[in-house]
Amino acid sequence: MTLNMLFFTITIKMKKMTAEECLQQERIHKLREEHLNNAMKHRPFF
Repeated sequence: MTLNMLFFTITIKMKKMTAEECLQQERIHKLREEHLNNAMKHRPFF
């Protein structure tokens, strides 16, 4: 009886972000926070 098993190795490499990409991510985060805050202001509470 032959038992064949497969072993997988998954390697994840972190992407190095440039300064421009980092600033863009920060802008996106700030805009998302502003949007959520504005949405909560207009949300009816029951």
